[in-house]
Amino acid sequence: MAMVDTGDIRLHVQRLGPEDGRTPVATAVLVHGLLTDSLASYYFTVAPRFAAAGVDVVMYDLRGHGRSERPPTGYTLDHNIDDLEALLDRLAISGPVHLVGNSYGGTIAFGYAARHPERTASLTLIESEPATAAWVVKLGGILDRVVTELAYNEPDAIAWIAAHRGHNTARLAKGAARLARDTTLGRDIPASRVLTEDGIRAVRCPVLGVYGGDSDLVELVPLKEALLADFRSVVLPGHEHSVLVEAATAVGGHVLDLIRSAGAEAVR
Repeated sequence: MAMVDTGDIRLHVQRLGPEDGRTPVATAVLVHGLLTDSLASYYFTVAPRFAAAGVDVVMYDLRGHGRSERPPTGYTLDHNIDDLEALLDRLAISGPVHLVGNSYGGTIAFGYAARHPERTASLTLIESEPATAAWVVKLGGILDRVVTELAYNEPDAIAWIAAHRGHNTARLAKGAARLARDTTLGRDIPASRVLTEDGIRAVRCPVLGVYGGDSDLVELVPLKEALLADFRSVVLPGHEHSVLVEAATAVGGHVLDLIRSAGAEAVR
């Protein structure tokens, strides 16, 4: 485990690279989702495969999540994009990186790519979308339910989740309830600045969208095709929002294909 002080917050970071000591052919930065997620969702799925393929893999826990510092305030999308920017600076990663974002992590990655197109080699959105006005409304509704139904009704809610979804899911939900109750995250994210269509078009690197076939995010594919210069999508049938964990082999393969096609020809 490594803790990196960005100057504003301490973030828990894990890094994997080629085991044979050879120089990595590319750097991939993996950004996880909101509330119940952490870098572990990558560490136990696609990250080892990326490292074995010769990629330098950087994973970190978002502020308030996992083992990273949990300040009481400061959870807008811009705060998270600032964290990613500062982290890469602290790690002295100056060249273009391949960003991979799952769910909310993809929204963060997209915001970084729009802010720093020159530092982004490719972008993978796993069950994710850029920050738009519609995204704010949707996230606001989800977070409102987390606060009202989970954070302030925790004992009954956690007991129901344990009985119907298992103890591991209940453990994750308990952590999410604590984060929603003890910080301003539930208010900050819906108050985040959103991207205009021109802001979305500012992302010029190759973009891959990976979606579960039963996810409502599939409906947004035509919009991304219309706004992004280099966008392609992969739909994996029989999956919903948890496609990263449920179909890790397929997801990892598609991401590596993107990294190869974006210029890292030495990736195995």
